[in-house]
Amino acid sequence: GEGVTPSGSNLSITDAQCTVLQYGDFTTVTDYLSLTTLDPIFTEAAQVLGEQAGLTLDTLARDVIWATTNIQYCDVTSPKANAAITDITTSDVLATDELNIAIETMLTANAKPITMMVNPDTGYLTTPVGEAFVAIIHPNSINTLYGLTGFLPVEQYARSSGTVLPGEVGKYRQLRFITSTNAKVYTGAGAGAIDVQGMLILAKNAYGVTRIGGAAMKNIRKAFGSGGTSDPLDQRATSGWKATFGAVILDQTFLLKVLYYVA
Repeated sequence: GEGVTPSGSNLSITDAQCTVLQYGDFTTVTDYLSLTTLDPIFTEAAQVLGEQAGLTLDTLARDVIWATTNIQYCDVTSPKANAAITDITTSDVLATDELNIAIETMLTANAKPITMMVNPDTGYLTTPVGEAFVAIIHPNSINTLYGLTGFLPVEQYARSSGTVLPGEVGKYRQLRFITSTNAKVYTGAGAGAIDVQGMLILAKNAYGVTRIGGAAMKNIRKAFGSGGTSDPLDQRATSGWKATFGAVILDQTFLLKVLYYVA
């Protein structure tokens, strides 16, 4: 009431648990290779191992979040009847009506966009980009996106610094599309054993990742001669990586898996 201080609200905390495991790999470099190559072999090995490490952790996170129970099965029929991946046929392609349904699903769940508003600039044909969810798709879906009415390629974004995400190809309404070969393709899972594509739409706080404190990813190099009696002629050196990692879905309604067919 007027002049009356309200009682206020208390914050609440919900714990989300996941199993954190240890991961790693290494490669061996011989003294002969080190003596005969013109390339900085340990530098190149570290770069390759770094890429492998990143892909490993990305795949671990992918396998967790792609297991979401919040699924949309594309369906060309009316009324829509598909209720399982085995119902997807060659007619059930990605279309604007499916994207509209997906956007409505996310907004209805009060999911928060990941990317902020991008204002237009003075560049030719640049277009403002509104707040959006992030949609991860396989590169084999790019041609489908470019054929959709209302799709805006990334080349027509305002060119302000930092506005384009790595791997981004464009947007449709409140969706910004990121391509990755790590996006799921369900081989032979559809009707008639067709391949089914997956698109994952993410909002803020959809999932989380963690590690064991003090066990961040690190590069580990063992020099020639470090092997003791197991390497009596100092012939072998190694370069590797080690990390701890775990991922967990925080809210099923803040992510959506869309399944469809690509010709």
